[in-house]
Amino acid sequence: MAKPVSYFSPEDPDARLLEARPEPMLIKPSETALIIVDMQNAYASPGGYLDLAGFDISGAAPAIEKIREAAAAARAAGIPVIYFQNGWDPDYVEAGGPGSPNWHKSNAMKTMRARPELYGKLLAKGGWDYELVEALPPQKGDIVISKPRYSAFYNTNLDSMLRARGIRSLVFTGVATNVCVESTLRDGFFLEYFGIVLHDATHHAGPDYIQKASLFNIESFFGWVSSVDAFRTALQANVHPALKTEG
Repeated sequence: MAKPVSYFSPEDPDARLLEARPEPMLIKPSETALIIVDMQNAYASPGGYLDLAGFDISGAAPAIEKIREAAAAARAAGIPVIYFQNGWDPDYVEAGGPGSPNWHKSNAMKTMRARPELYGKLLAKGGWDYELVEALPPQKGDIVISKPRYSAFYNTNLDSMLRARGIRSLVFTGVATNVCVESTLRDGFFLEYFGIVLHDATHHAGPDYIQKASLFNIESFFGWVSSVDAFRTALQANVHPALKTEG
């Protein structure tokens, strides 16, 4: 077994071994959060903005089932579950206007400019498009954070909320792997968080190769890549004695 990555001693009774690429990791449930990125109608439902903008959302349904499994395992282990919800006020003041690159690059904004009848409907707070998908409702004790840009660390209280709880490891699920998932994981890397993506609980925006490219980029430069089954297995038992035996 390759030596696992860890910021704490494998002797720690809270240590859990997570199989991941490019090497296994030790995580502590007490210092880990499960992140569910933007699982909204906009990104995962037929008739949502991503669908209307011409992106293939067929991978969202299997990702939802995997996210449900990961969230159940996290809650059972006492790991906080944090939902991100992306969008803006109904007048799109928070989108930035023509003076913001977001206004020009956001596919939701571009779609509404091409189809004015959709104005006020895509990613607008209070609307169906903005809502979290019905299949993944937050449970009591879960946290929901609204974000105005791809990265959830931008103009939100995410960083202070994590630090107040002693969180060091962030386990990512959701959409889109190559946009909001990767953006938030990168910012977390710069802020000294250990980022892990559960690849089978994510979906991308764009051609299939972009999913592979993002996962390669993450495991090579910014974090680690694992799976829902590996995450569930890691939470089942304390494994540090086995690590000492093999090391």
